[in-house]
Amino acid sequence: MLLLILSGRQVAAQTGSRSGPAFTARLMNLENAANTTFTYNAQLRNAAPVPRIFELSGTVPEGWNLAFKVEGMQVTSINIDSGRTQSIQVEITPAQETKPGKYKVPVVAVTGMDSSKLNLEAVVKGTYGIQLTTPTGRLSDDVTEGRHKEIHLVAKNTGTIALGNLSLSAQTPNGWEATFTPATITQLAPGKEVDVTANLHVPDKTIAGDYVTNFTVRNTNANATAAFRMTVKTSALAGWIGILVILLALGAVYYLIRKYGRR
Repeated sequence: MLLLILSGRQVAAQTGSRSGPAFTARLMNLENAANTTFTYNAQLRNAAPVPRIFELSGTVPEGWNLAFKVEGMQVTSINIDSGRTQSIQVEITPAQETKPGKYKVPVVAVTGMDSSKLNLEAVVKGTYGIQLTTPTGRLSDDVTEGRHKEIHLVAKNTGTIALGNLSLSAQTPNGWEATFTPATITQLAPGKEVDVTANLHVPDKTIAGDYVTNFTVRNTNANATAAFRMTVKTSALAGWIGILVILLALGAVYYLIRKYGRR
């Protein structure tokens, strides 16, 4: 058995015999949320004098997923030349409803009569979750072109882990602008919510119709988007100007007919 020194404590990495395979991992205990993937960087060495094919498998709790990846590709077995070491990523994804706690996940590499086992640990500390909506749940409104519109949003932590440094952003139609108050949420405890005001500016001469703006709240662990439909209306002044232009055009046509129509 090899002993790895990590953060001032000893972590055991199990291997096979001297002639058998050696399966090791630098970090064997990881802590994360239930709705994220635990990724372990392992090394598998073929100590035999000939190339060998290794079958990879493991045991996870019900509803969990286990995957082995080599160079980004998911595999269930791998061929390793004599004396060579292959890097393998072990990805473990807990079930969404997993309760906080420490879970053991044994994984094994088998070749012929030889095998090597790793006892990995996944420490689940809860779940990340964020929701973005409005106080009433309505995600539509109207605005006059060339005007500003205040939209009241609510960001709620729907997980069991506090969220920090949440930023607000918007994907708007071309030429539109959006600002937020606040622009950043420093801390949001589980089950709590924060009111956010989005100030949306619609440029002049925007054609009447429906437009969608995607508001997003995010940090490194969670994100949510609210698609907000805005119906743009033409201003009354623009309508009167349009009518005046039409009347002037009709008047010009009538004048030309009166003046040249009898010739």
